[in-house]
Formats: sequence, C-alpha cells, structure tokens
Amino acid sequence: MIKVCKFGGSSLADAEKINAVCDIVAADPERRIVVVSAPGKRDRSDRKVTDLLIRCAEAALAGESHESALSAIAERFAAIGRDLNLSPSVAESVEKDLRARLAGDKTHRARFLDSLKAAGEDNCARLVAAVLHGRGLDARYLNPGDAGLLLSDEYGNAQLLPESYDNLAALRSAKGITVFPGFFGCTRDGGIVTFPRGGSDITGSILAAAVKADAYENFTDVDSVCAMDPDLEPGIRPIPHLTYREMRELSYAGFGVLHDEAIVPAVQAGIPIRIKNTCAPDAPGTLITLSRQDVTGHPVGIAYTGGFMSILVFKYLMNREIGFGRRALQIIEEEGLSFEHMPSGIDSLSLILREADVDETAEKRIVERFRNELGATECTVERGLALVMIAGEGMVHHVGVAATAARALADAGVNIEMLDQGASEISIMFGVKAADAKKAVRALYRAFFEGTES
Repeated sequence: MIKVCKFGGSSLADAEKINAVCDIVAADPERRIVVVSAPGKRDRSDRKVTDLLIRCAEAALAGESHESALSAIAERFAAIGRDLNLSPSVAESVEKDLRARLAGDKTHRARFLDSLKAAGEDNCARLVAAVLHGRGLDARYLNPGDAGLLLSDEYGNAQLLPESYDNLAALRSAKGITVFPGFFGCTRDGGIVTFPRGGSDITGSILAAAVKADAYENFTDVDSVCAMDPDLEPGIRPIPHLTYREMRELSYAGFGVLHDEAIVPAVQAGIPIRIKNTCAPDAPGTLITLSRQDVTGHPVGIAYTGGFMSILVFKYLMNREIGFGRRALQIIEEEGLSFEHMPSGIDSLSLILREADVDETAEKRIVERFRNELGATECTVERGLALVMIAGEGMVHHVGVAATAARALADAGVNIEMLDQGASEISIMFGVKAADAKKAVRALYRAFFEGTES
C-alpha cells in the first residue's frame, strides 16, 4: 500500500504546524510520498511566502532594491528553523539559494519569475525532509527535475509532458519517505517552470497517478469540502462524498480546497482523493471518487469566482452563416486568449473571458476585428462579472433545478447576466455582477439546502 499526501501552505505556515505535519506522516507508514507547498499565512494579516517571492522577483526585474523582500523570506525560514531546533545552516542555505536565483538571467521575465516562485516549495521540502530525518525516519528530499517531472515551457501555466509518468513511476519502489516540492517541474532543457497558483495539488495528483497510489490525501485547513464557502456564513453543510466531475466543476468555480486541474491525473488513473484537515487528521474529510451511491436531484455544492468579462457579438442571420463561430474563436486564438464559456442565440454569441487577460488595448482590437472581419452589427463588452455555479450528478434527472435557482436569484434581487448549462447537465453556471456574487450564493444555498427561496 502506498499513499501520496500533499500539505498546503496553511499546514506549513510555522514550526508548530510543520511538526503536526510530520506527526501525520510518521503515524502512517503507507504515507511514503509527501508533497509540500510553500509556507502560507500564519494569520490573516500575514503574507504567503510565494507572494513575498513574487514581490522580490518583481523588484529585481524593475532594477529596484530587493534586499528587504529577500530578508523577509530568509527570516521566515530562519524562524521556522530555530523553532524546530534545526541547524543554522538550514536558514543560511535558504538565503544562499535565493541569492543564486536572483543572480540568474533576467532577460526572460516569466522564466525568472518562475525560478523565484519555485523557491518556496523547494526550500520547504528540504526543511520538512530534515525534520523527518531528525526524528529518525528514512526521509529524503527529491528535486522534481531529478525525478523527471517534465513540463511544457508555458511559464506560470505549465502542462505535464506525458513521459513524466514513466519517469516518476520509479518512486513506487523508493525506500522510506520521499519529500517532494509541489508547484514546479522542469522543461526538457532544464529550466524551472511552474503550474498555475495552487499547483501543488496538481503535483500530488500526478505523483499519485504515476506510482499507482492507493489514495491521494490532500491535507488543508478545513475538515471537509462544504456545500458553499464557509466564510460566507457559519454552519454550512459538509459534503462527505463527491464525484471527480462534481469536484472539478466546483473547484473551477471557486472552491479553493483543491485545484481543478488536480482532478484530471487522478481520474485517468482511478485514484481516490481524500480531502483532510491537518488539525484533525482522524476526521473522515471528503472522499472524491468516480461515482457515488447517494445521488439526489439537488446540487451538492454552490461555488463562485470573479474576474470575468463578456464580449457580446450580434449579427442578424448569424445562425445561417457557416463558420461564424469558428472565425470568432480564431480571432480569440490569434489574440493569444482562451475562452471560458460561449453561450449563444440565433443572432448572437457571448464569449466569456478572464478579465485580467484582456487589457484595454486588446479589448479595442478584438471589438474592431469582430466588426471588420465578421461584420458584427453590435459588439459590446461588459466587465466585472462573476460566475456562480451549482453542481450535482443527479440534477440531470430532476425537474425544476434551473427554475428553483432562477427564482431564488430573482427573489434576492440578483440579475442573471448569462446562463450556461453544460452538455452533461452536471452543472449550471450563472453570470452575475461581481458585486452580487456572494448574495447570489447565499440565496442559492437557502433555496437548495434550507428549503426556502427567499
């Protein structure tokens, strides 16, 4: 039996929490591969190490002094090391590593940023391995590049290269405990490249699939996945069991417990995922598998995420024009963008994009291209949108889910800017003003989980 366990930044924020992580690893000999994030916030006013690293890198790229940012990161690791009674050489090695990265080539901005961002996970993994080793356990740090975790050269948004699975499969027979930094891998030419933020979840899932693990345990700071963001109000219902599809839909729409891209390797290998709380490791958490028995007609969860915009394209007889949609998407592709959703009517289509990806210049250029190249009679842009999703496997068999949701939003005074239901009917997505997103989620939760739509 072999388990891959991943610990998020909140579980590694200070020495006390790192000791708790090591207790969890030591308590189960099946936990043989440990994936770690960079240290997270110690309290609400604190900053994550990754954010400090980004600030340090940006200062260096701008030709500004980065000493204060570097000192803050080095001292953060030094404080953890002191509290864990580790040798002062641990903190010294962190600072040495940071300075070496800062001295690297700055001509490629994204590559330089990725090198610095990866330092948080890399040094945290070395530290955790040292603590486990100090307890008398056979534990070792393993660099992703040495292990053969190869990624595309899409800096900050890397994708796994298929040969990585064969490279990483050897870890199944490795002796003792392997401590593996999450979030980054290497390109074929040896450069450091990162997944999107939250990518340590992806690393854990890839490793679980590669070694054909019996389970992938994802430790975080909550007892389980809840039906909506528990920060919105207390007493939110926990979800004991989800399917891969449900979790991916909800993660995409804002459930920060697990990165949506982390689902895919586990699905392909059939590895069950268990969300667990570092502070309550014996709690059952949430199990994520291919299917579940307790499927009902109601949603299992409600999620939201902001930062979207829509481009509405209108042209009479669009439905009769062969290739119109293809040409619209070709323009988006040529602008170096990907679209998130594309609801359409007979004379119109809307493209939902990430707002941060489209600056004012690009927006004007896209609108002009739609008018000139597609002959659109109307092309309007709306920013400041949020996507609110309800998801559940059983919704396809239940009449009235969309009606109940729409009525709940109307009663709450939330206008629906866009509605999109996937072909699988496992989810329904509502586009609303970002300012109304939390109100919309609360209204939907009351409608489906508390039996009232007001």
